[in-house]
Parts: sequence; C-alpha cells; structure tokens
Amino acid sequence: MLLEVRDARKVYRARRGGAEVVAVDSASLQARDGQFIAIVGESGSGKSTVARMLLGLIPVTSGEIELDGTPVKGMSAGDRTRFRRNVQAVLQDPAGSLNPRKTVRRTIAEIVRLHDLARGREAVERKVIEALEQVGLNPAETFLDRYPTELSGGQRQRVLIARAIVLDPKIIVADEAVSALDASVKAGVLRLLVDLQRDLGVGYVFITHDLPVVKKVADYVYVMRGGRIVEHGPKDRIFDAPTHDYTKTLLAASPVLDLAAQRQEPPTE
Repeated sequence: MLLEVRDARKVYRARRGGAEVVAVDSASLQARDGQFIAIVGESGSGKSTVARMLLGLIPVTSGEIELDGTPVKGMSAGDRTRFRRNVQAVLQDPAGSLNPRKTVRRTIAEIVRLHDLARGREAVERKVIEALEQVGLNPAETFLDRYPTELSGGQRQRVLIARAIVLDPKIIVADEAVSALDASVKAGVLRLLVDLQRDLGVGYVFITHDLPVVKKVADYVYVMRGGRIVEHGPKDRIFDAPTHDYTKTLLAASPVLDLAAQRQEPPTE
C-alpha cells in the first residue's frame, strides 16, 4: 500500500490584515506498508502540518495526497472508511487523546464495533484483549476496566497503539509519539513499534525532532525546514553523508542516544 504526497501546499490566512502564512510548501513524499520513514526538523518546520494532512484532518491548499492512487480529497464514503482503517494515528499526548471517562475496554471496543471487526460481546472482547497483548499490556484482562488516569504515560501510549493496530492498518502516522515519555519508557515504546513493523508489516510516518531515535529505527528520512523538504534519502545516507547545510547543522547539534543501553522497561509500562 502506498500513501503519497505530491507537491502539497498548506496556506493559512491570518485574521488580521489577511496575510498568508505558508505552513507547507511543495512537499512530496511516499510511505509504504512495512517501511519506517521519518520526517525530521525543528519546531515550526511544517512536519506536524504534513502529518495532519496525511491523516486527512486538514485539507491541502494545493497538491494531492493519495492512497493507492485514490485522492484523499473528495473520497467516497466507502473509500474514506477504507482510508481510516488503513491509515491510523498515534499522537504525542496520550492523556489528551484518550477520553478520561472511557475504560480501556470501551476505548478499543468502540473501534471494533464501528468498523464491524467482530460481533457479539465475547468476540469484541477477544479482539480488545488480542490488541492489548500485542502491545505488551499483560495480563490484558487487568487493564480492561482501567481509566486513563489509572495508567502510566507509557501504558497510555500503548493503549493508543492498541487502538490503532486493532484495525490492522497498513500505515501509522506517529506525530511526536514518544517525545512526552521519559528515556526508559521511550525506549520500550520504540522497541514495540519496531516489533510491530516486523510482526504485522505495518509502516510508519514518524514525525519527530529526535534525530538519535530516527537513526535507530528509521529506514528513510525526510528533512524539513521552513515548510519545505530540503533533503531526503535512506537513513544511512542522511546520517553518514548529508548534502544540505541544514541537515548537517541538525546532526551536529544532535545528542547521542543508545537505546540498547537504556534499562529495560517493564512490559506494562
């Protein structure tokens, strides 16, 4: 499956004075199932705007976003449902992304029922438990009736990932998905994402400013500055032989992180 952005531009008009603000300018990229691509850049570079456009949350001003050749803009109801099942999101703030009044069971079960993945209480619950087990929340039954406030930050993020993968998506757009987690929990969630890529064949569009993380997990990297993609290529080429001065500056300012050296995160964190 191919999620493609072609010459996408996003322009906002300021309320006062009517001046235009170009958030993304002529951006083109491709994401496939099974591939881990990263979009990196400083805050304000436009990478999160690209994420929202990829998810269909905001429209492009010009250009195209397509899923297997079908434009996201103007999709039929059937194509829109297919898009939502195949392209899922995991966002930065798990606390803000989960309804505090809904248990883990209800949070995931609603998605199962909405997309008609299972029928009947027992079948739905089996799907929920399977998803929780896949993200390392074991024993899954002990999490079913918990509310978000009863979970740690890492556990909440794993619930979000479970909610996404229960649909068996082909691509997950992860916007700063680990930036709010402490170092050891971050390492555990990153290992989970890589394991799901291997086991389920899911691909990622991973939005981040954290270059050491990208070096550890990405296959292909897009570098953004001022709303434009200034450089892209295989991860090793970007890190070992960057060509753009901005990329070189980012790499020079980046700290070193060895995920393997981080202490192992408990399975339920």
